[in-house]
Amino acid sequence: MLSQLKAVLETLLEWFVIFLMVLLTFVVIVAVLWRLAGSSFSWYDEVAAILLAWITYYGAALAALRRRHIGFDSVLLSIPMPARMWAVAFAEAVTAGFFILLAWSGFTVLKVMTGMSLISLTWVPVTFTQSVIPIGAVLFLICQALSLPDYWRTTASGVSLEHAEIEEEVEHEMKKAGNA
Repeated sequence: MLSQLKAVLETLLEWFVIFLMVLLTFVVIVAVLWRLAGSSFSWYDEVAAILLAWITYYGAALAALRRRHIGFDSVLLSIPMPARMWAVAFAEAVTAGFFILLAWSGFTVLKVMTGMSLISLTWVPVTFTQSVIPIGAVLFLICQALSLPDYWRTTASGVSLEHAEIEEEVEHEMKKAGNA
């Protein structure tokens, strides 16, 4: 059940981040072409900055789900057991605390910005564009929690996540080569 939920969330986040990147690329290309034609969109900078922020927040949640954020597996694995698992628990607690604080701050910011709109697109509420802060923080927490059991297991066994993935990929390629 947990792995199915993780797979569904991963697929949704992948497609949403891809959609945002394609949309940002389209906006930038159209704005550049429009500018070369002698005109300029008043909304381009604001929309591009918002899309970049959304890609960052949703991409960070996807990276958390895949445990792709910067880590120090070799340092962590050099710590003897059970202190290693205490270090993992501490790091997870600090990370969760930060994102809980970020979500709370994001909701507070949304309350303050109620009624405001973008400067160039006055029909777009600022609360819509800034909703990525609390939503992204909560998504990060969910993704971190969903990926924790596998991370806990591999760290407890003394295997680096990066090395485990490399070994899986090599094994997969060996099987593929054997079937060819």
